[in-house]
Amino acid sequence: MTMTTSAHVDSFTRDHLPPAGSWPTLEFTLPGLQYPAKLNAAAALIDDAVATYGAERPALRTPDGEVWSYGELQLRSNQVAQVLSEDFGVVPGNRVLLRGPNNPWLAAAWLGVLKAGAVVVTTMPMLRSGEIATLIELTKPVLAVSDHRFLGELADAAGADVAVLSYGSDDDGDLAARCAGKSGEFTAVETAADDVALLGPTSGTTGVPKVTMHFHRDVLAIADTFARHILQPTAEDVFAGSPPLAFTFGLGGLVIFPLRFGASALLTERATPVELAEASAAAGATVLFTAPTAYRAILKEGKGDLLRGLRLAVSAGEHLPRETWEAVREATGLRLVNGIGATEMLHVFISAAGDDIRPGTTGKAVPGYRAAILDDDGKELGPNQPGRLAVAGPTGCRYLDDPRQANYVINGWNVTGDIFTRDDDGYFTYQARTDSMIVSSGYNIGAPEVEAAIDQHPDVVENAVIGVPDETRGAVVCAFIVLRPGVPAGDAKLKEIQDFVKRTIAPYKYPREILFVDELPRNPSGKLQHFKLRDVFDNTPRKLAGAAT
Repeated sequence: MTMTTSAHVDSFTRDHLPPAGSWPTLEFTLPGLQYPAKLNAAAALIDDAVATYGAERPALRTPDGEVWSYGELQLRSNQVAQVLSEDFGVVPGNRVLLRGPNNPWLAAAWLGVLKAGAVVVTTMPMLRSGEIATLIELTKPVLAVSDHRFLGELADAAGADVAVLSYGSDDDGDLAARCAGKSGEFTAVETAADDVALLGPTSGTTGVPKVTMHFHRDVLAIADTFARHILQPTAEDVFAGSPPLAFTFGLGGLVIFPLRFGASALLTERATPVELAEASAAAGATVLFTAPTAYRAILKEGKGDLLRGLRLAVSAGEHLPRETWEAVREATGLRLVNGIGATEMLHVFISAAGDDIRPGTTGKAVPGYRAAILDDDGKELGPNQPGRLAVAGPTGCRYLDDPRQANYVINGWNVTGDIFTRDDDGYFTYQARTDSMIVSSGYNIGAPEVEAAIDQHPDVVENAVIGVPDETRGAVVCAFIVLRPGVPAGDAKLKEIQDFVKRTIAPYKYPREILFVDELPRNPSGKLQHFKLRDVFDNTPRKLAGAAT
């Protein structure tokens, strides 16, 4: 594969791309995906937006009423780039680690790193020192920029090898103080379109994180595919959402998409689902990004009316059950925009909106992408046959120095680890993760289907399902359930839920094992970590199991 001449002085990322033969097929089939050889994504997002929409247009909002204009965001990002290059000697290609909750300074820092020609290493703000140390060892940043409230764990991990710069404090050496002393005049480094802009660690739903590598052109490609063709944003839109900017779902929905189309974004540092709905309504949000769990929580609290001002409500990050889609539709009139994406692909590649939505399906391949269903041998399957989801388009998997590249890229396809079917009309329907299909007494049971059934019980806040070994059946369904506050756990409630599930879906799918827990293990992006549940099961002395056979 031919690469263009890099602008990186520090060649670490280009030197550690996977071998060209292990890359997925990259396709640029839409006119809007034809990018110039020289491209700086940050300049395209903020400088071009100021030129097109004006410096006074609102860009970033916070729940307390603070508003940054496009001009202010441009100034701050330029000042950040100056601080990095002038005060810390950052050169193009160096890695800069970012750590903090969603707020305007984090967005300005992200843009400033790219403007300086450096590579952003995104990290979830709640990572512990051991997890941060692993990412530092993998990505070798020269500088870490952190919200001052999250310095503790970072300082322990950074040691003496990585300089640390805080923002949001009153310290004279704080990023904001340093920026105040800069002119704000900075010409973005003329990076190559295929220079790495972003190192995004996977969210760890299957264990050890992998580090994905994304180019400057990839950053724009997700806006020029999913956002442009499915969301169809306008400059009047106000985006809001729960995912952190370190999670590519959040980065796209709360930074890249709004800036690409002259819109604004509400950045909330931390909020419950209801608090997010309240803040979004108060800010006049028109597009909301959050997970199905959050939509269910908003409805269970009787706060569905807070969503009625939205133009679009987007659901991703986990499987959207049809029951949740219908409940939101009934309570708010909104038709949830379902979608599936992956950190490896940067954002959503299968979705549908408006009249193209078919409840119960995830949607069709987003314009610019194509998708297929593969069998275990990598051959394409016909309609309505379950198999592994495979995707190709303008973005694709490139892991940093990781042999698991060969597991994700097969015959040029990005194989996501999800089991889907595709109907005659090209609509894809989720079945399970490849590691969440439970085979019990010869029956294939999709864990998400059982989870969706349990979620309908009025006393269940959330749940997760896995298969656990069983001598007689090979495996049985095990559910980990969080009950509403004040609802007592015990054998009576266990039997009640089992009977409820039997009445909701095919009886053989009911959870033969149930464990009531206070919370489910989630990573900082909010995704369930099913692999950790196996340890919980193995280390629980007494299984609260039903006796029915």
